[in-house]
Formats: sequence, structure tokens, C-alpha cells
Amino acid sequence: MTEQPSPFGDISVETFLQEYWQKKPLLIRNAFPDLEAPVGADELAGLACEEDVEARLVIQGPEEGQWELKHGPFNEDTFAALPEDNWTLLVQAVDHWVPEANEIVEQFRFIPNWRYDDLMVSFASQGGGVGPHYDNYDVFLIQTQGKRRWEVGGFFDQNSPRRPDMPVMIIPDWEAENTWVLEPGDMLYIPPQVGHNGVSESDDCMTYSVGFRAPSHAEILRSFTDFVGEKLTSESRYTDPDLKLQDNPGQIEAESLQQVRDIFNQYLNDDAQLSKWLGEFVTDPKYPDLDQAPEDEIALEQLQETLADGDLLLSRNEGSRFSFFQLPENQVRLFVDGESFLCKGSTCTLATSLCQNPNIVINQGDWSEEALKLLVQLLNQGSVYCE
Repeated sequence: MTEQPSPFGDISVETFLQEYWQKKPLLIRNAFPDLEAPVGADELAGLACEEDVEARLVIQGPEEGQWELKHGPFNEDTFAALPEDNWTLLVQAVDHWVPEANEIVEQFRFIPNWRYDDLMVSFASQGGGVGPHYDNYDVFLIQTQGKRRWEVGGFFDQNSPRRPDMPVMIIPDWEAENTWVLEPGDMLYIPPQVGHNGVSESDDCMTYSVGFRAPSHAEILRSFTDFVGEKLTSESRYTDPDLKLQDNPGQIEAESLQQVRDIFNQYLNDDAQLSKWLGEFVTDPKYPDLDQAPEDEIALEQLQETLADGDLLLSRNEGSRFSFFQLPENQVRLFVDGESFLCKGSTCTLATSLCQNPNIVINQGDWSEEALKLLVQLLNQGSVYCE
């Protein structure tokens, strides 16, 4: 295993994962000392006006406990009508729309690809924030300009008190255990369910939030049973050839319970099926309705002719998700945007390289025809593109 570069200063990635990941918060001063934010306030506002971009405005009223939530897309009039202080603009998946922002995400690839969600960027005026709350996912908060005061404290869950009359989730009677003011380059890690409250202490506060998703048990169970159920025929049924006479026909016997458990185990113990479902499930795109495909399809012959003229630099689509599962006999199943591809031979090298590197160089001599066919499929579905 290669040693991972650490964004945690003197703390190694291994130590972070052992002692902090999903356990306790961590503040790193000057984690990104030379960070040049690829998105400024004006560009963020422009993104928030786009139809396909998920954006929100949270405005705190003049009276305590008064909050307003607006959903994009916005327009110039929306921003012109904002008060001078106490508002926050939040834009999801900025890395999908601004390729340069993906460089920040790449600093966190010590977490498996399939756990990554998106890069959210927020801009806040003086006093702006979204109130004390908790999230069900891990997040790294990177200050890129201005100052933000972060209050952190306590674990919360669905049974914790909250304000039911608010458009955003607010923890009432909030008490912070730690308070830090983050300046440009500082980073704060917050585990799931840890309460936190960020308040801007400048009129140009910008924070980048690198978030990691964790599917709920309900999502996992529903998705897997749907995946299995779609492949079964009506003849796949409960059977009991060893049925015995019962004293009471209304009783469900322990043997019947075990018989049903065995049905579940039959599918759970099928590694090939379970891994195929998991790979397709966790790589399903965040915005599946967005069409990433190029206007004109590319043929294998076109790719081969292009490679004959020189190397190609290929990049993963910033909105695409890539993962793979190692199979027996030197085979790999590649998962891209909810689709799966069985890879053999040199195609395995291509598949694993695409998962590990955001950009790879392709030349005519290194890849088999099967590998190039895979590339054509990925190009035509918009999961990779040529610079």
C-alpha cells in the first residue's frame, strides 16, 4: 500500500482514520496554505442561477429564531433583494460544474470513491449561517476566504429535540463544547451526528464542504431486494416438502422462520450478485436525470484513428462515479454511473487506472481492442471525456 499524503499536518492519514474518522472532530490550522479557490462569490452566484444546479439561500430574520429558506434557481433580483447581513448561499456539487474544483476533492481520495458525495460551497455575509444542526454524513470544512466561527458539541440523532416550526433543522438550547474561528486555509472535520453551528465573522465568508455519503439501512435493503426481485421468476417460491402436522394451524413454527432466513441467505451469500448490486448502487450518479452523453456518438474506428495520430488525455467526468470489484481469475468488474462492465486482461488495468486517477493518457500501443471498446462506451455515456 502506498503512503497517502496527509492534509492533516503532523497527523498521518492512518492516524486520522484510526482516531478521528467517525469518532471525533479535528481542527487543522493552515491545512491548505496555498489554496486558490477555483470559485469566487460572483461565479457561485452565477451557478445558483442555473436551472440544473441545486442551490439554497438561508436568511436569518431580524428577530431571534426567525429563518427563511429559498430554493434555486435564483436570478439577479433575488440577490439584489438580500439584506446586508445574516444570509448564506449554498450551492451543491460545485465540482460537477467547475472542473478545477475537483482538485480539492482529490486531496481526500484516501476515502473510497463510492463514499464520496460532493463539494458544496457556501458564501455568507456577516452573521450568516444555517443554525445549529447535525448531519448524517462526514464533512471536511475548508475555509477559503473570510472568517467563520464554528461551534461544535455533542452527538444528536432523530430523537434529539429540534425546532419543528423552522424551515431548516435547528437544535434548540444549543450549547457548544468547542469554539474555533477558521481563517483561509484552515480545515475542520465533523463526524456524522456531531452538532455544529457555523457563523460568518466577515462579509466575504466562503467555505468549501467536502461531504461523504452513507446510505441508510432502509436505502440499502430496498435497493438490494429490488435488484434481486427483478431477476426472479414466479417459480422462485417458498417450499416446505418436510411439512409436519401442527397442534395449532395458526402457529408460525421456528422451522418456517428458518426457511425464510435461508431464502435471504441464499442471495446474501452470493458474492457475485451482492458485489454487482453494491457497485451499481453506490456509483449511481447524484443527478441521474442529467444527460452527460456527447451530441455525436464515437465509433471504435474513430478512436483508433485518433490514437494513430498521437496520445489522448482522458478525464473522468467530474459528476461521474467510478469503482471496481476484484473478481477471481484476474477479472475486474468496473462500475461507472450505475452501470457495470466485466473486464479481463489489459482491460482490467484500464479499469483500475480510471478508478485511481482523474486523468490518464491513452496511446495506441498500450491497450487491446477490448479496452478501447470499453473506452468508447464510457465516452458515449459521458463518463469520460477528451481534453
